[in-house]
Amino acid sequence: MAQFGKIVLAAGTGQMGKALVAYFKDKCNEIVILSRSESPANKHVRTVKWDGKTLGSWWVELENADVLINLTGKNVNCRYNQKNKKEIIDSRTNSVEVLAAAINRCQTVPKLWIQSASATIYRHAEDRPMTEADGEIGEGFSVEVCKAWENTVNENTAGIHNMRRVILRTSLVLSKSDGVFPRLRNLVKFGLGGKQGNGRQMMSWIHEQDVCRMVEWLMMNKEEGVFNCTAPTPLTNKTFMEILCRVYSKKLAFTSPEWLLKFGAIVIGTETELILKSRWVLPHRALEQGFTFLFPTLESAFMDLHNGTNEGNYKQ
Repeated sequence: MAQFGKIVLAAGTGQMGKALVAYFKDKCNEIVILSRSESPANKHVRTVKWDGKTLGSWWVELENADVLINLTGKNVNCRYNQKNKKEIIDSRTNSVEVLAAAINRCQTVPKLWIQSASATIYRHAEDRPMTEADGEIGEGFSVEVCKAWENTVNENTAGIHNMRRVILRTSLVLSKSDGVFPRLRNLVKFGLGGKQGNGRQMMSWIHEQDVCRMVEWLMMNKEEGVFNCTAPTPLTNKTFMEILCRVYSKKLAFTSPEWLLKFGAIVIGTETELILKSRWVLPHRALEQGFTFLFPTLESAFMDLHNGTNEGNYKQ
């Protein structure tokens, strides 16, 4: 017997969406993915077309859902020119507004709205960790995106009754198939796995399976509000890269000074902030309320991804 009824994933075809589908496919009666492109149904996993900003017939899928998980947002791995800045903000705020409008049409609203957000909302921190209670909000474009994102959620869901709301401030998600891990792994394999910049910037991270497990944990309890979705053991960029080199038995590791990173960012169309900002974030609320991590240390996460023990077959 399935543990849950219906899960709705807004923009569920990316890295984290695929991980959530793999994790929950045998735990619920139905998974509905809201996506810009249609796909054939796979057993009880269906894809329904939407554009992330316009209210359409898809709204009925939210009726009586156990949870809505909104992952919508343009990838921030790009140059911060005016066009991209607008798309980054609009993709996030528009999706929240239209999902809230859809829920207001429902007779039985979703029990829980989990909103994907980012731990980059906190300031550059090399002096102390940031928790939900005492974390200091930073400055700059990426922080303004996070603030607009969360404010839109709070403003548009304030009048919706009988629905819990959770904002997940997620750190760097480690996944075998996509995201930052395959890129860093390739650097290491070619002997380029040294520290980036001065190497002192803190890196908060989480294994994608622990993201899925935290989502399930939130579905099963009665908590709401902001949660830092990150492993309890952040470390410096230098140590992060040293551990990755050990996993792949690579000793030769050229470092990447800041000037080289800035040049490379222009060449490949990204921003050095994604590498050089110090994100020192702790999951205080989750730990305080009893959540346990399957991969609490970076070594355990890297070894799992290296060995591929959970690819497409998540531990329960």
